[in-house]
Parts: sequence; C-alpha cells; structure tokens
Amino acid sequence: QVRLVESGGGLVQAGGSLRLSCAASGRTSSNSATGWFRQAPGKEREFVAAISGSGGSTYYADSVKGRFTISRDNAKNTVYLQMNSLTPEDTAVYYCVAYRPFEVPTTTLPRSWGQGTQVTVSS
Repeated sequence: QVRLVESGGGLVQAGGSLRLSCAASGRTSSNSATGWFRQAPGKEREFVAAISGSGGSTYYADSVKGRFTISRDNAKNTVYLQMNSLTPEDTAVYYCVAYRPFEVPTTTLPRSWGQGTQVTVSS
C-alpha cells in the first residue's frame, strides 16, 4: 500500500501562490500516476491535476489549467502542485492521490489517498 503525506497548505490572499508537496512511501511505482483532488465545504471531491509515473503526461481540470502546475521527483518519491493566481474558489482540502500501475487518471479513480491539507484563499 502507498502512503501519502501532504504538506504546504495554508492561508493565502487572492492572487497569491502556494506549493503543495506530497511524500509517498510504501509500494511506490514509477509506472503509477499520482495527482491531486480537492474538496470544498459542502461539495463533492473533484479532480484537480495528475501526472504520469514518468512525468511525461499531465492532466488538469479546466478550472486550474494555466494556473496550477503538477510535477514529480521520482528520486524523492514526491509530487508537487504549484498553485498560482489563487482565488477563493480554490479554497478546499487538497488530497494527494496515487493510481494503480499503468492506469490513466482520466479513466479511473485513484487507489490511495492522503489525509489532506487545507488551502484557504481570502478575498
């Protein structure tokens, strides 16, 4: 089982930036995609971004495209989410996720979830 621990959340003003980190341990694989979901109060969890195991392919929700950048450092088993031009609509708990080997994020749900880190954007 993959264990995921998020960090980097906090309070930021609209227009500001944050970088989230996710450290993975356990049964990690270079063939497994990883990414981020988020959940705002009273809302369902929604997909934010994902990256393939190699880092060669990225996927973004339309709402964050052009503002967020996902990346990974396989040597450190860490995935990052750089968030720029933040708005209050980005306020949510952000969850790091990992997929089964070879599964494509656009076709499946992740198999592993972190505990989440709070991101709050003030206006």
